[in-house]
Amino acid sequence: MSQRDGVQGVLELARSVLEDLDVEVVLERVLVAARELTGARYAAIGILDEERTGLARFVTLGLEPGGRAKIGAPPRGHGVLGELITHPVPLRLTEVADHPRSYGFPHGHPEMHSFLGVPVLAAGEPYGNLYLTDKAEGAPFTADDEAALTRLADFAGVAIDHARRFTGSEHERLQLSRTVAALDATVQIALALGGQTDLDKILQLVAKRGRALVSARALAIELLDGDELVVAATAGEVPAALLGRRVPVVDTVADAALRSQTTQRLEDEPNRERLKHRGIGRLGFKAGAGLAVPLVFRGHAYGVLLVADRLDDGPQFGEDDQRLLESFAASAATAVATAQNVALEQRRMRLAATEEERRRWARELHDETLQSLAALRLGLSAARRAKDDPAALDGLLGDAVSQLDGEIATLRALITELRPPALDELGLAAAVAALAERSGQLGLEVDVDVDLGSDDGDDGAGRDPEGEIVVYRIIQEALNNARKHGAARRAVATVARDGRSVVVTVRDDGCGFDPATAPSGFGLVGMRERAELLGGSLAVQSRVGEGTTIVATLPFRADGASPVAGMRDSTTR
Repeated sequence: MSQRDGVQGVLELARSVLEDLDVEVVLERVLVAARELTGARYAAIGILDEERTGLARFVTLGLEPGGRAKIGAPPRGHGVLGELITHPVPLRLTEVADHPRSYGFPHGHPEMHSFLGVPVLAAGEPYGNLYLTDKAEGAPFTADDEAALTRLADFAGVAIDHARRFTGSEHERLQLSRTVAALDATVQIALALGGQTDLDKILQLVAKRGRALVSARALAIELLDGDELVVAATAGEVPAALLGRRVPVVDTVADAALRSQTTQRLEDEPNRERLKHRGIGRLGFKAGAGLAVPLVFRGHAYGVLLVADRLDDGPQFGEDDQRLLESFAASAATAVATAQNVALEQRRMRLAATEEERRRWARELHDETLQSLAALRLGLSAARRAKDDPAALDGLLGDAVSQLDGEIATLRALITELRPPALDELGLAAAVAALAERSGQLGLEVDVDVDLGSDDGDDGAGRDPEGEIVVYRIIQEALNNARKHGAARRAVATVARDGRSVVVTVRDDGCGFDPATAPSGFGLVGMRERAELLGGSLAVQSRVGEGTTIVATLPFRADGASPVAGMRDSTTR
């Protein structure tokens, strides 16, 4: 079950509460959503007793029919389950039996390994704990699972509180409906964090969801850029020309919101003047009333979210609108911070990879070409001294010519590695075959198989130079690593189509290494960066003494062609 499927389960749970304010229904749907969201095999919610020192009830999901009866009396909150009662903070374990408070399992209890538990609060008070065990395929629960389950527990507490307190009045049903809308919007931002690092797309999503959340006529997001604010995204009735415009941050409404880190109301007279004369109001952003909510993550201000004129019962926004938007802005700020940090890290990795490549070429030129030229200079100096000995002179000049031939060949090889002519003239398959041949001359025997035949009969007449060079460089770097660092004698490089992806695999029989502690000289950062810039991924499988496998997965373009189009022939060496 994908994270998106799990999120839909959470939203269905939320909407179902609007139809049936029943605690038992809520508990059941919370467990269903928890399993779908994390891939857990077993889920349970323990409800605290009145003293909040043990469990009064224990509701489970995932046990085989009749399995509950085999276990006997329900747990009362001892062992690991009691750890969350004593210390109500998220608890994530790779092996539950290894925890100091683990008592083991009673007779008839299924075997369980990985564990994740989070507290559930209702109306701000401890209500119980949500427990999950045994993630799919034996994998441990991740930090993303913990964050997702914590969000679910927060909503579950809200839903349980509503279900306990209200019997379906229209006013409270409306309030709960707005809570669901806030959950929906926040979940979409959370999904953006997990699957999207393009800041422009994230901001557009934030703008649309935020406007819908509080029924605003217009919304604009201003991000800080030095001493200026740039309009990074808009939604609703906003002049199209506003996007991308800049204004000085000093003495704007955004400035007031960011300095105080509190929401500012646009209808207040000082803010009305700021907006009209110093902010984006003078660029066409109109607001009879509105809110300027700061985007702050871990104490760092990233910008503001401005909404104008409530469409229903407006134009002013109420206190509930402000609380919803502030909660939403917290998630939006997290998304913005993450996207900006990812972009910064990618730029840093690109620079590091470029510098590493430059160092490698510098070493090659210094260690081989320059040293050989220095030796050639010494030989020619000796030839000058032997001018009176024709035989010796002839021998020295012959050695010099041979040495020059060798250096010309070395430089030609370096130039070929920088940009192989075969890649431009004959395509990837020929270039990789030539690369394999050169590796063989250096002691690494390489078998190559490039086969990207289209399922629909496409002959691959198109070419994608960007994709081809990414594939070539990944294979080149992997083979260099196998020869120089892994002392490998044999390697296999394949490029093949797999559904909607192109998969590049390089396996070698070298000494292997620990990927977690691989030195920067292995070029893994550069390979991973190349794959990610094309929208793909790179995985490294290696153990000391067991060789290495590099697997790069690159997506097909939206038009159905491979990002390495034109590579249809197959060659084996």
